[in-house]
Amino acid sequence: LVNRMQYALLAEAFRLVDDDAASPEDVDVAISQGLGLRWSFMGPFQTIDLNAPGGVKDYFGRYGSAISRVIKPMDNKRPWRKETVGKIHAAMRAEVPEEARGERLDWRNIRLLKLATHKLNASK
Repeated sequence: LVNRMQYALLAEAFRLVDDDAASPEDVDVAISQGLGLRWSFMGPFQTIDLNAPGGVKDYFGRYGSAISRVIKPMDNKRPWRKETVGKIHAAMRAEVPEEARGERLDWRNIRLLKLATHKLNASK
């Protein structure tokens, strides 16, 4: 389940960069400072339930047709272009050079552990 949802998000993030609609850095900021903040303690359905006064049904009544218009033209069969993979890779290496990836991995793992601990303590 987690991989399937992650791949769907990754495919759209890739298309945004491939279409020059966003840079790799823009995509990472949108997730880490937007969706990721919400989704670290609430799922997508819990989020939309609170995003309309009447909950999920109200949300889809208000936004369902607009969401459908946005997602309808999405091309989920598009291949991973080497040029775009290279662009994303270069952006990531500019942020974290190859020799610093081990440190960055440790940094991520510590934060995930702290977040998991926080969530466990906050639910008590």
